[in-house]
Amino acid sequence: MLGFLSGRRAGLDDPLRLRRAESTRRILSLELNPDRDVERIHGNGVNTIDIEVIEGRYMLSGGADGVIVIYDLENFSGKPHYTCKAICTVGRSSRYVHKFSVETVQWYPHDTGMFVSSSFDKTMKVWDTETLKPAEVFQFEGNVYCHHMSPIARKHSLIAVGTKEPKIQLCDLKSGSRIHVLQGHRGEVLSVCWSPRYEHILATASADSRVRVWDVRRAAGSLFTLDQHNGDKSKAASEAVNTTHDGRVNGLCFSGDGLFLLTTGTDNRMRLWNSATGENTLVNYGKVSNESRKGLKFTVSGGCSPEFVFVPCGSSVAVYALHTGKLVTMLRGHYNNVDCCEFHPNYQELYSGGKDCNILAWVPVLRGPDIEEETRVLKKDAAARHSSGNPAFEDAWSSDED
Repeated sequence: MLGFLSGRRAGLDDPLRLRRAESTRRILSLELNPDRDVERIHGNGVNTIDIEVIEGRYMLSGGADGVIVIYDLENFSGKPHYTCKAICTVGRSSRYVHKFSVETVQWYPHDTGMFVSSSFDKTMKVWDTETLKPAEVFQFEGNVYCHHMSPIARKHSLIAVGTKEPKIQLCDLKSGSRIHVLQGHRGEVLSVCWSPRYEHILATASADSRVRVWDVRRAAGSLFTLDQHNGDKSKAASEAVNTTHDGRVNGLCFSGDGLFLLTTGTDNRMRLWNSATGENTLVNYGKVSNESRKGLKFTVSGGCSPEFVFVPCGSSVAVYALHTGKLVTMLRGHYNNVDCCEFHPNYQELYSGGKDCNILAWVPVLRGPDIEEETRVLKKDAAARHSSGNPAFEDAWSSDED
């Protein structure tokens, strides 16, 4: 790392390289933080968490008890050991609380004054953060498994909603009504995700073993369905044709640049797809344990190279290299199954929630050997640059006597 600093100071390295290298180093040194606790509020499992991107300071959580909590992640105590306090709670005593399990919570992408939650009580609620009262309530015919708002949309304010019905509902925040239905799946919709690259592109995953990609501006059906065999008839002959996984598909996540789409299924497989063509890249992640009957909330790192994937696997969080499929490490600390995790790109931290009712913070740790290694690399790098005759390191001093 000191070598990158030296190169940046001399103008030989792009500053972005330093940022990516440091982000990558921090992710590779993630450990359970003994000095940071998250206040335990939920009386049952934590199903979903979300960190707002405006300040990167406030975190939402939703639990199987129907409770929604807002945490402040900042440390103002001046001490290394501190607890992230719950500053607001929609608890069981509130008349507006969800009656059953909260499956998804999400901050409004452009303002912390609003957030959205969906639940097994067949409702999705749009909340005013200040008053903790719902400004809008959408009713559905079946349990709501998931919802998602586009992180980049400027031309629409649609929320995609997946329910027990095979239809994807599109709800408009501006009009407060359901304006469109996407039909094509044959089973319950377990996960939905908008592209972070194109605001009209939506991916949906279902219990029918398929993932469909849609352009919501089109009146026709989906753009394409992801096929694990890439259209190879010989491989698909003895198996279900045109399926994304051999079991229920319960997890979706785009890469940070939106060029790739990750899917997880109950066949214990995770697959990486080209989001533009729908081609299976055939990256082998090995066995990714997945027994969830509902949606699986996993996440991808941002601002580093290479990118990493954080996936709940039993009572641990598995960390994979996105493009090689290599298992980097397993983060162990929960006492029961992990249901969700969320990456904090500002500080390269990870938060995970599970059935043990806990939210754990995983933070980068810099060890002594790392510093020694960086010092060694700096010396080697400096010697190499001096010997290469780079003008930036040449001695321009001269003497009148010469």
